Amino acid sequence: MRGVFDIVGPVMIGPSSSHTAGAVRLGLMARAILGEEPVRAGIQLTGSFARTYRGHGTDKALAAGILGFAPDDARIRGALTLAPSMGLELAFQKVDIPDASPNTAIIHLTGARGRSVEVRGSSIGGGNILIIGIDRFKVELTGELPALVTVHRDQPGVMMKIISILAGEGLNIAFMRLSRQNRGELAMMIIELDDAPSPKAVAACQALDVVEQAFAVPSIE
Repeated sequence: MRGVFDIVGPVMIGPSSSHTAGAVRLGLMARAILGEEPVRAGIQLTGSFARTYRGHGTDKALAAGILGFAPDDARIRGALTLAPSMGLELAFQKVDIPDASPNTAIIHLTGARGRSVEVRGSSIGGGNILIIGIDRFKVELTGELPALVTVHRDQPGVMMKIISILAGEGLNIAFMRLSRQNRGELAMMIIELDDAPSPKAVAACQALDVVEQAFAVPSIE
């Protein structure tokens, strides 16, 4: 079922829901996946994002999201000026990504504590987004629901161990997706939940000997 915001668009700073509100949400999602304060962002743009990003303010919107601003925050217009004073170094690059959605960005972030991540996502209209890549893994993540993300060794029983931890907290699973490159190597699992996992649940998943990394991604307003 489509909601009213799918029809008329989100509350936002203009001019475009795809190039502004969607771009802000892409930045917010990349920030959330990084999980710490970003200090450096390298952003690659393709398609219409690359052709019109200055005129439509996509560069300002992406920077605003990475800084943690909401789509209706008046500071979006000044995000490029604010970024250095807030400790964020920005660089934009136009690239050609074959078969990519027209409004696609690849965001490379480095955090204050040294963590780095590559997030690939598209603005798909009406302010909605789809994250299609995290580091080298193919994913599908909309930001509409909170999620638990794990990177773990691809072997039997891992999924059940993680689900048991979530069930112990009374968390209900809405969607679950698994991505791997080769059998028996590392895999990424994304579990979207009705409610956000607690730090205790995330820590319990991280403590499993087969899990390389576990982190929560909040829903993006």
